[in-house]
Amino acid sequence: MIDLKQLRDNPTHFALGAKAKGIPVDIDRVLALDGQRRQLQTEVDRIRAEQNKFAKEAGPQIGKLKGQLKGLKGAEADALQKQIDDLASHGVALKNAEHELNHSLAALEPQLRELLLQIPLPPDKDVPVGSSSEDNVEVSRWNPPGFDTSKSFESQRGFRPKTHLELVRDLKLADFERGVKLSGSRSYILTGDGMALHQAVLRYAVDFMVYQQGFTPMSVPVLVKEEAMVGTGFFPAGREQAYLVDEKRRSGGPEGFDYFLTGTGEVGLMGIHMDEILDEAVLPLRYVTVSTCFRREAGAAGKDTAGLYRIHQFDKVEQVVICKADESESRRWHKTMIGYVESLLQSLRIPYRLLQCCTGDLGPKNADMVDIESWMPGRGEVGKDGVPTGAYGETHSASRLYDYQCRRLNMRYRAGGAGGRGDTVICHSLNNTVLASPRVLIPLLENHQNADGSVTIPEVLRPYMGGRSKIG
Repeated sequence: MIDLKQLRDNPTHFALGAKAKGIPVDIDRVLALDGQRRQLQTEVDRIRAEQNKFAKEAGPQIGKLKGQLKGLKGAEADALQKQIDDLASHGVALKNAEHELNHSLAALEPQLRELLLQIPLPPDKDVPVGSSSEDNVEVSRWNPPGFDTSKSFESQRGFRPKTHLELVRDLKLADFERGVKLSGSRSYILTGDGMALHQAVLRYAVDFMVYQQGFTPMSVPVLVKEEAMVGTGFFPAGREQAYLVDEKRRSGGPEGFDYFLTGTGEVGLMGIHMDEILDEAVLPLRYVTVSTCFRREAGAAGKDTAGLYRIHQFDKVEQVVICKADESESRRWHKTMIGYVESLLQSLRIPYRLLQCCTGDLGPKNADMVDIESWMPGRGEVGKDGVPTGAYGETHSASRLYDYQCRRLNMRYRAGGAGGRGDTVICHSLNNTVLASPRVLIPLLENHQNADGSVTIPEVLRPYMGGRSKIG
């Protein structure tokens, strides 16, 4: 959620930011509702002040008049009684007026909040302008020694590469047919060495972040309340991608609430400190989790329907950093977190490239985002010889969000260190995929395949594979 004060001070900044992201918003309507709310709140405060003053003055006054009323009759008594009734009715009128104003405020608040939640965080000024992922800008590439992604796989390795679908079939690493039988399209069952390799890369990624980078491992829920999805910025814009567990309907009453299956461990990690005030001294918090993720892939009909690339259920190692509200610190962490992933991919000897995402590909919550795409020899256009040319495919995404997410989560820190008495400040947050599997198995299998149909296991994974050096 954006800072409403900043919106009032500079509405053009947010309007242009939304336009750059291609997200339609009604800034004028938000400001109009905010103006109405502030007017109503001012009137409520005025009425309450008048009530307090009246209560202090009217009580003794009514008591005095009642004392004077004793023993009186006729017109004089009627006049005193009228004064008492007028005072009492004025108090009732003030109470009724406050009630009506509060009712109007209560009706207006949800409208304003709904619109505020739709206003995206403006992109940073150095993010390239574009309308979609087609306008993203390549920043750099890395190739392992002895391999160049600008040349064909066959010319460098001496044999025609198999796609991951062929490798999975020949090495019996997955069963798609039975997966679909169980759960429908975009489903799979990892079998034998496929499941072993899946577990190996996840365990390696967690150990890499915990023991080499010093992150704290956390186990977080993947079934969460709606507040967690809204707070982390995945609702309302991404609601169509989430699976709903309709507990409210099942319980048969309004007192229950629904659950949602998370599409990333980021939701659970960020939700840990929702509605908390942290000590500045504990920042930055560096968390990593491995969790099962669920995505409906709404709008992806016909895209990557075969294989392990675009699926409904997968496992992901996710890193999150919660730091002080300082742009330069957020930018440093962004580069550092990307660096972790580069080191990980290099240790796996997987070619990759960094893509600077354009404004139209950032989504609502990111000020900046860098995608990391891994080289997949079995991807891309199929040549005249029937062999794919190879192509990069997204495997990681690193996001810088500043205070957007933490504001929605009401996550703050108190300046001044442990026990400090300074002002509370909204935290900054960042996140980045460490590794998502089984998608990462595509470049892993395809880049490490051998002419005899076997796959060489990267050295860093061998301790997790019983010391084996090959599959097949």
